[in-house]
Amino acid sequence: MQKIFENLFLNIIILIIVALVALLIGYYIRKYIAEGKIDSAEESANKIVEEALKEAETIKKEKLLEAKEEIHNLRNEAEKENRERRNELQQLEKRVLQREENLERKIAIVEKKEESLRNYEKKIQQKQIEIEELFQKQMEELEKLSGLTHEEARQLLLNDVEKETRRESAILIKNIEAQAKEEAEKKAKEIITYAIQKCAADHVAETTVSVVNLPNDEMKGRIIGREGRNIRTLETLTGVDLIIDDTPEAVILSGFDPIRREVARIALEKLILDGRIHPGRIEEMVEKAKREVDNNIREEGEEASFDTGVHGLHLEIIKLLGRLKFRTSYGQNVLKHSIEVSHLAGIMANEIGADVKIAKRAGLLHDIGKAVDHEIEGPHVIIGVDLLRKYKESPQVLHAVEAHHNDIEPESIEAVLVQAADAISAARPGARRETLESYIKRLEKLEEIANSFDGIEKSYAIQAGREIRIMVKPDEVDDLEMVHIAKDIAKKIEEDLEYPGQIKINVIRETRSIEYAK
Repeated sequence: MQKIFENLFLNIIILIIVALVALLIGYYIRKYIAEGKIDSAEESANKIVEEALKEAETIKKEKLLEAKEEIHNLRNEAEKENRERRNELQQLEKRVLQREENLERKIAIVEKKEESLRNYEKKIQQKQIEIEELFQKQMEELEKLSGLTHEEARQLLLNDVEKETRRESAILIKNIEAQAKEEAEKKAKEIITYAIQKCAADHVAETTVSVVNLPNDEMKGRIIGREGRNIRTLETLTGVDLIIDDTPEAVILSGFDPIRREVARIALEKLILDGRIHPGRIEEMVEKAKREVDNNIREEGEEASFDTGVHGLHLEIIKLLGRLKFRTSYGQNVLKHSIEVSHLAGIMANEIGADVKIAKRAGLLHDIGKAVDHEIEGPHVIIGVDLLRKYKESPQVLHAVEAHHNDIEPESIEAVLVQAADAISAARPGARRETLESYIKRLEKLEEIANSFDGIEKSYAIQAGREIRIMVKPDEVDDLEMVHIAKDIAKKIEEDLEYPGQIKINVIRETRSIEYAK
């Protein structure tokens, strides 16, 4: 509205200005123009003024109409907006009223429920009072009937419960004692065995005989039997030769199979203790000895698995591990060697971030073929891999076992670690049956063989005799001749020396150029 009035006011001012301009023009025309033309000019001016006034009036009317029309439109819009707002307010008022009504209804319902709960609580309290009164009456009646007070009856019940508990405890203790007696002998043997292992030497000398001590020399005749029937029966059942010579109070058992020799030893010791020596009794004792040796083999395999932390092994693999206890290689016990390799491989794998489980498992199983290599033809590596493949060992373990003597090229870190652990355990001084004197002589002989060839500057036996490092004279031996020297030295060592495993011949040719700046 304000804008409309401003426009109207502006138009009126314009008309007044136009009128004033017209008057001024008429004035000047009348003053400076000839009198003859003054009248016509005045008439023209009057006409112009009249036309201007008419035009201004017309414009004024038009603007007033436009203003009225715009005011009418604005009024209609304002009324429409007011109607819409009134409708919205009415709807909001209705909603608020509905909510208030709902709230009042809910409050009324809650009040009814509270009243109901109070009434129910009163009834419960009344019932509790009645129950307590009834309980008291019953207790009084019971006391009258039993002739005991409440405390006396309670004490009597506790005494009965105590008696029953004591009886059940006695039964439980008796069962525990019976179970303990059953396990006592086995546990005692395990403890004694563990103590012996802690005190005994780590490695046992290789041998093909066992000695059984006799209480007296008369026992030799009983072992031989009438016309030698007892000794023949024992030798036939065990596959072991019994040597009864002039050695006082001793019998020598001779056989290449240490398990058979162990069976024969146990059976003979049982027969000596029993005192009844005849073919039937011998057969019975040999069967018992076989079962005892089988149990010992299984327990040794389980103990090796537990000591190294290698779990999930097939039962047959565990038995084969136990058989390694009776297998020696160059005077070194193969089971102890396998356990040592497992620990060493695991420690090294842990240090370099390799797979510790694979390294320990492959280290423990790397010589498993030696358990049956006297029964199955072929190298122990191939036999072991075939056995492990049969019992579903993982490809990583199979590869490490197959590569531990370089039968194939190692392709994993764990395989190289098993090789290294095997070399550490087998080649260090004292691990295998060699006196210090023979050990030193073998190293000296190695260096002597190497130095006997032309062109050798110096040689060193290292790695406990598992490697010989040879420096050649560069002006006398070229690169091609180095290959022939290495082969010739290896052939010479194979012909002249006896040694466990293999020896690495490492030939080095080094040239130097020296000048002095003056």
